Amino acid sequence: MITPARLPPELVAHFTDRGLWRDTLTDSHLAAHARADGARLAVVDRDRSVSYAELDALVNRTASALRARGIDRGDVVAWQLPNWVEAFAVHHGAIRIGAVSNPIIPIYRHREMEFILRQSGAKIVIGPSVFRGFDHAAMLVQLRDELPALRDVVVVGGQAPAGALPFAELLAAGSDGPPAAERGANDVTVLLYTSGTTADPKGALHTHNTLDYENRSIIELFGLGGHDVVFMPSPVAHITGVLYALQLPFMLGTHVVLQDVWEPGRALELLERHRCSFTVAATPFLHGILHHPDRPRFDLGSFTTFACGGADVPPELIRHATRELGCMAARAYGSTEFPTLSAGNAADPVEKRATTDGRRIGAAEAKVLGLDGRPVAPGVAGELFVRGPELFVGYLDAGLDEEAFDAEGWFATGDLAVLDAEGYVQITGRRKDIIIRGGENISAKEVEDLLFEHPAVREVAVVGMPDPVLVERICAYVVPEDDAAVELADLVAFLRGRRIANQKLPERLEVVTEMPRTASGKIQKFRLREDVRRRLTEGVAS
Repeated sequence: MITPARLPPELVAHFTDRGLWRDTLTDSHLAAHARADGARLAVVDRDRSVSYAELDALVNRTASALRARGIDRGDVVAWQLPNWVEAFAVHHGAIRIGAVSNPIIPIYRHREMEFILRQSGAKIVIGPSVFRGFDHAAMLVQLRDELPALRDVVVVGGQAPAGALPFAELLAAGSDGPPAAERGANDVTVLLYTSGTTADPKGALHTHNTLDYENRSIIELFGLGGHDVVFMPSPVAHITGVLYALQLPFMLGTHVVLQDVWEPGRALELLERHRCSFTVAATPFLHGILHHPDRPRFDLGSFTTFACGGADVPPELIRHATRELGCMAARAYGSTEFPTLSAGNAADPVEKRATTDGRRIGAAEAKVLGLDGRPVAPGVAGELFVRGPELFVGYLDAGLDEEAFDAEGWFATGDLAVLDAEGYVQITGRRKDIIIRGGENISAKEVEDLLFEHPAVREVAVVGMPDPVLVERICAYVVPEDDAAVELADLVAFLRGRRIANQKLPERLEVVTEMPRTASGKIQKFRLREDVRRRLTEGVAS
């Protein structure tokens, strides 16, 4: 049983007495709609359309089958599944018996999986046979032999190798009725590992109450209702997918349309065919839809809201999306630990939605502190600290909590931000994403946002590269638009035209076909720093 140290009775009373935590169990919405209108559509997964009654029965069968395999309250059920309906069954099935759902993004391989499965003490892991050409089943069976706590490997689709149990056989041991389970809304219900812009993932703990409040705040912010249809191309094993695919649609009594392999043309087809209206996804997803050559021929009249977060969002992308898609496109800011602190909505001017990350949502709190630990004035940058009813209740490795929280329960995000006089939040970079050139602190994000406006630049990331005299110089990594030629001199001239200081100009350019990314779309800058360091050491020309 996972008992977080950061969930004392006084904190529970604080949020419960104010009505912010309502003690609603995550899976209760699905069950209620299945009883009231079981024929209603719940999930569209490739060529499968699943009703509320069918999904609820599948969840019950999965829950009772997990119980039959010896999974009890507080045990960790790890799963590494694509955007398939089986992910819904495992997530809600685990929660329904009081176990802890541990979603793991499909891009993780042996090293990350071994770390997560070992630290979580998972007794069972469920994954695909093969997905996107990778043999997940073989990896999981190999890991099972190395992990004493891991008893069962369950495989969805394809052939299960020796030592693994097909998902259909797991279900055969279950029943359609809901299993009895002792549980509470302040139990840890989800263990999510940060997708990692640094090398080490951290296991964040959430309860029914923290995630339920988060979704209610999003429903209110965007005015969502049963008429909306959710589109989800983000991995359902990421915080975005857990919240807005696995849980939010059932709170609304609507359905979610899944895309398991990202391809913007396919996304446009799904948006049009299913009259999708709402999504939360990262920058590459919005960019892909917006710039697809066939986009003008699709009817996206029902698509009203795109909340863009999870990675840096260039202002011009929001402006362009607003003009071209006709939807309410807005930046949003959050993390695995604090899912959504702020976002723009239809009440905000387009320029605020483009240049800031919106205003604080609901009961969320934020403060910005300077290097001396004191609050800074509005408009002054510093480190962002947050707290509120959607804040996670600590890390699985409780030793990480001391550095992450202050004495008053504020969580140190590690992000640099500005809070303006109107209450808008603007993320200006990571605390560790400052380039120190000749004693001057340079914001990588400022340079990136300007370079993104260059017509030949599709994606850009700016990192510091070591220099024996200046400590660091600026290196720009660029993914060019199709058939575009990008030269360092052109980028420098473009930036000079924006009248920025000379010390902010890139001094090296690396043209790449793609950026190393997390599942949420964040660029893994530590990999770019390692790459340019290697190039400099080996004398590789840019």
